[in-house]
Amino acid sequence: MDSLRELFKIGNGPSSSHTIGPERAAKKFKEKHPNIKNFKVELYGSLALTGKGHLTDYIIIETLKPAHTEVIFMPEFVHPYHTNGMKFCALDASNNVMDSWLVFSIGGGTIMEEGEPRRNSKKVYPLNNFTDIKKWCENENKEYWEFVIKYEGEEIFSYLKEIWNVMSLSVKNGIEKTGILPGSLRLKRRANSFYKKSRNLESETSFLGKIFAYTLAVAEENGSGGRVVTAPTCGASGVIPGLLYALAEAYKLPEKELFKGLAIAGIVGNVIKENATISGAEGGCQAEIGSACAMAASMACFLLGGTLDQIEYAAEMALEHHLGLTCDPIGGYVQIPCIERNAAAAARALDSAIYCLFTDGKHTVSFDKVVHTMSETGKDLKSEYKETSLGGLAKSHYNINC
Repeated sequence: MDSLRELFKIGNGPSSSHTIGPERAAKKFKEKHPNIKNFKVELYGSLALTGKGHLTDYIIIETLKPAHTEVIFMPEFVHPYHTNGMKFCALDASNNVMDSWLVFSIGGGTIMEEGEPRRNSKKVYPLNNFTDIKKWCENENKEYWEFVIKYEGEEIFSYLKEIWNVMSLSVKNGIEKTGILPGSLRLKRRANSFYKKSRNLESETSFLGKIFAYTLAVAEENGSGGRVVTAPTCGASGVIPGLLYALAEAYKLPEKELFKGLAIAGIVGNVIKENATISGAEGGCQAEIGSACAMAASMACFLLGGTLDQIEYAAEMALEHHLGLTCDPIGGYVQIPCIERNAAAAARALDSAIYCLFTDGKHTVSFDKVVHTMSETGKDLKSEYKETSLGGLAKSHYNINC
């Protein structure tokens, strides 16, 4: 499995696969051709279908400036390697193609070339499934976060500190803002009003209200193109920081405990990324919100004193109850139903953690089996339900302010 540095990435929303990935690809191609004055970029499949709402063309054009860039949308062509394909072309003065590069944004901001192995590209961890990781922890009498330290070194905590700082800033920035999110949906920001209301409620309801508020704050920042952390994607970026910020505040958790929790969440996300997908265009929203919920549930279970079995159970339960969730953003914006799903998933992650704490941790279905099932379910989903805005809510409500 890859380093957690390849899972938790810092960038601007609204989409890790449709914004951060294309931006990284554009930067790489520009570095290769620093003196080119004209570029042409073709967007394929899902990347073309929702590129406008995800600001794909905007970020490519901005990144390749001052050169002139023509972006061509080709939604009818779906490359067999991955639906999020794009082709960069460097043009001479007569618009002849001097060089071209076919590249794919496979989720979480990761870009790959055709033929490049999708798994173990930068192998840091020798174990690729959760069952083996748990056995290692049991045999070594270690916790999951210590497995991370074993293979990434203590310096990974410095990186997770940077990740937490950005997550916290996303919460703080988002909680202060009011008004309308950019785009034709004209969706009103709610984080600020949720936070104010949470201070006037009974303690238990207030805590839930703050989880909602903090999660909405990050999801709204992402929806407006703000700076967030892929956790594991931009579309699901509010779940982990929203819940962790609320837990840290309520229980006055020391900073190092937060990093341990993020490390555990990272391992859960890595297992999903390695054995299934975190791309909504490939697996539906179960791959984004479902994965984020599983990561957050394992993190919360650890912070609340869960055992190895209980932590694995929490991750399994959280992902299991998101199986089949479609990715159907209205108008191609990462706003409806994406933002509400972040808040709902943060609450479900905590519920899963608490539920599993009441058990002995023993359960019938392993986390690895649910990951495999999620992968198979993603393959079975029609393409209309995988970030194309051609099915589900996106189809039945497409004319709402669009």
